[in-house]
Amino acid sequence: MTYRNPVIKGFYPDPSVCCAYGKYYLAASSFQYFPGVPLFESDDLVNWTQIGFALTRPEQVMLDKIGSSGGVFAPTLRFHNGRFYLVTTNDTTHENFYVWTDDIYGEWSDPITVDQSGIDPSLLFDEGKVYFLSNGEDDSGVSGVVQCEIDILTGRKLTPSRCIWQGSGGRFLESPHMYNIDGIYYLMAAEGGTEYGHMITCARSDSPWGHFESCPRNPVLTNRNKAPYIIQGIGHGDLIQDKNGNRYILCLGFRQIHRWMTFHHLGREVFLVPVTFGNDGWFTAGHDGTCDEYYDIEGDFPQEEKRIFTFENTLWNVDWQYLRKPVPENYIFDKDRLTLKGTNITLDDTDSPTFICMHQRDFCFRLRTKVSIDAGEAGLTLYHCETEHYDIAVRRTDKGFEAVLRLNIGGIKHEQATVYIPDGSADISVAADNLSYVFMVNGLMIGSADTKYLSSEVCGGFTGTVIGLYATGQNTADFTDYEIKYE
Repeated sequence: MTYRNPVIKGFYPDPSVCCAYGKYYLAASSFQYFPGVPLFESDDLVNWTQIGFALTRPEQVMLDKIGSSGGVFAPTLRFHNGRFYLVTTNDTTHENFYVWTDDIYGEWSDPITVDQSGIDPSLLFDEGKVYFLSNGEDDSGVSGVVQCEIDILTGRKLTPSRCIWQGSGGRFLESPHMYNIDGIYYLMAAEGGTEYGHMITCARSDSPWGHFESCPRNPVLTNRNKAPYIIQGIGHGDLIQDKNGNRYILCLGFRQIHRWMTFHHLGREVFLVPVTFGNDGWFTAGHDGTCDEYYDIEGDFPQEEKRIFTFENTLWNVDWQYLRKPVPENYIFDKDRLTLKGTNITLDDTDSPTFICMHQRDFCFRLRTKVSIDAGEAGLTLYHCETEHYDIAVRRTDKGFEAVLRLNIGGIKHEQATVYIPDGSADISVAADNLSYVFMVNGLMIGSADTKYLSSEVCGGFTGTVIGLYATGQNTADFTDYEIKYE
């Protein structure tokens, strides 16, 4: 059958994948959002369903008052002897740690730290030993892909950290993963930075300690010279073998808003790319080392995609996230209603406002909800970071109730429109396409804004746009009739 990329849409970067019990499992980065590290399950590598998060308790990860794009960086998910292991970095505290579980649908352990520097940690279980890899500096101050052997029960280093490869010459060597394939150790990494020059490179050795020989055809996967083209930024991938013996890379990439406009606001998404090994033992991926939108995969099954999201067909503890360290008592959940209790913390603060969100999954959608307040302000926000977000809300003033459209770009906060409403309730909605958002109150259009100002090229950082519901001020806000419909 033919599948279409990306296979997971929206801001789910740095995918890592493993196979267990006849299924595939995937983890992605979460940065300042809580719960941390979303987890997905698949039967076929094409259709993925989110099943929960790995970091569900505040004591597992410190996210209090961190800036956007801080927090939890690239995880690696592995399965060994009936146990799942997830290793990741809190870049704010500069701490590499891992958690484990025997039930991926349940709770994960408290974190176990590893005394090795860098980010993007990974694990290799091989012949009774456990190797811990990251980018960074080794114990002698040499930078590159760094490795040590650890005791998996305690995280204690059993060997010094040692640099085993310094890449193929691209900047920002990161995302190291090692695989033992038929006795050959393949080391795969990302270079070029997670932007338009991103690429996947590899090296190989007869030993996990090297010497590693770089692939003569590096990079093995990149879209850096494939332009003009919607899919860009391909890199940071993990290698997996399917049930039929075929190999694939699940990697990140992003979609520009237009062929001739180099902006992306959905964040880095998950792409599935076939891998081909040559007679010389080296591999390449995709179409001549590039990622396309469509590929064939062995099997006869449909590619299915959820297009409508409501309160009723989503799970509060699976499909939704908060900013940083939420206050649980400010959220009251019902099957068809959400009640938020506002505080004085706003969306502009590096703190945890009363805010709950889902990731924007595609360019074109229609979003609606009814919001009712007694005081303060509450509404919808298209949020990329503290300084860039578009808010459409209902608020109470000295003169009564009004709806407001506020555009926040680069520290400039502009009220685009205000509309009087007779009481504290209004139907608010957003219509989106690749280039713009259109905002409506009670069916009346009150303004629009460009998507490009919520892009990573404008905002910086490593996240993407999320669709949030929020409340500020000492108030109580009710949200009902919520629906996102993707076209």
